[in-house]
Amino acid sequence: MENIKKTLVKYPYLEKPIEIYERECGHKIVFAYKKGCLINISSWVKTGSINENDENNGISHFLEHLMFKGTSKHKAGEFDKTLEARGAIVNAATWKDYTFYYVTIPKGSDDRNFKDTLELHADMMLDPVIPEEEIGAPFDLKEKVTVKRERHVVIEEIRMRKDQPWTKVYNQTNANMYISHPYKRDVIGNEKIISTITRETVLDYYKTHYTPNNITTIIVGDLNPDEIIEQVVQKFDFKNRKNRINEIYEKDKGVNETKIIQSYSQITTGFLMFGYLAPIAADIKTNTILEMTALILGQGQSSRLYQELVEKAANPIFNVVSTDYYQFRDGGNFFIQANFKPDKKDEAVELIKNQIEKLIKYGISENELKKAKKKLKAGFAENSETVSDIAETIGFYMTVCNNLKCVEEYIRVLEEITLEDIKNTAAEYLNINKAVISLLLPEENAI
Repeated sequence: MENIKKTLVKYPYLEKPIEIYERECGHKIVFAYKKGCLINISSWVKTGSINENDENNGISHFLEHLMFKGTSKHKAGEFDKTLEARGAIVNAATWKDYTFYYVTIPKGSDDRNFKDTLELHADMMLDPVIPEEEIGAPFDLKEKVTVKRERHVVIEEIRMRKDQPWTKVYNQTNANMYISHPYKRDVIGNEKIISTITRETVLDYYKTHYTPNNITTIIVGDLNPDEIIEQVVQKFDFKNRKNRINEIYEKDKGVNETKIIQSYSQITTGFLMFGYLAPIAADIKTNTILEMTALILGQGQSSRLYQELVEKAANPIFNVVSTDYYQFRDGGNFFIQANFKPDKKDEAVELIKNQIEKLIKYGISENELKKAKKKLKAGFAENSETVSDIAETIGFYMTVCNNLKCVEEYIRVLEEITLEDIKNTAAEYLNINKAVISLLLPEENAI
């Protein structure tokens, strides 16, 4: 077998360390032992909307669909049909920093399912045919199409999302939080690009980004790494495929004064979102603090925002109010979102502002800190129970943080967070001058 560098990483709640194998070609293989009857095989590719521009926006997601349309060895549909007949879950996902493909399948006897799944998975990753007949011919959106192929499936997905108020207000916020970073684009793309993009353009994108140094293959299950790693190496034969030097983008500075965007749609209630830029994913401490802050502020019915603005409000104007926190390679996003009575727009914005100011000025209580730590630890432990969750956690840290050691440090960092950490971090990242506030209102409110 080729010369391979092996390192070990301790993963909380797993009985054995994770094994990382770095190949000479740049391809990484990660094995995590998890006793049980299921195994997971996945490959994470360091490409998503971060590598797109205004001419090809949506190509990462479109390629994800087309990767399942057959190889030189296996016809379109054979991959899914073969594995699903054995009880497998087969899927993929595209996000800003990555695209990943996975199979969760019963282990079976004599590791037969592992061998067959590995063969099909590696073949799909290394030799997608992307046939013209599966893509469908480029067309004008004004034309009526009778024979629909994959580009039409993706366009329909885009159109369905267009009708979703939460998607509208998110895209509006996301596009305005960034000045120049590619994160400002919508991952799913737009209809015009998908309707006209050519097979050659998609293939060129595949060859450019699906390189050995951009792919991490993860195996999780009750298997013997001494028996399977060589098989993974053999199946992932890149045949001297050249590696890619990935672009490095500066972290976007975002806005330096509150930016408010307002739009209208055929809806009956109001939607709003506060958006803030956050630190890079590899900054494990600050990200954990903001993850905890999001939990305390707006996740669940015991959260501050729900209690103060819904549960205890004498005349509530909010139907829903919550938070989300997303971590990305070049800087994350902190969101506060709400659904409210549209004639109370100004009051809704002020009430949320007041809650943020209260957090920054007074911080949180010792009890809130303890509860948040307990919940996050429980959530981490829960995500160590299934092969698919373990694989997804590993894939995130390997691909977005470029360092699986972050997972080793997570519990320690979490336990060391103080009340002062929460207060100081909120003051730095949730400053109202750094907020983009996006509002979506009923059309009659435009009058």
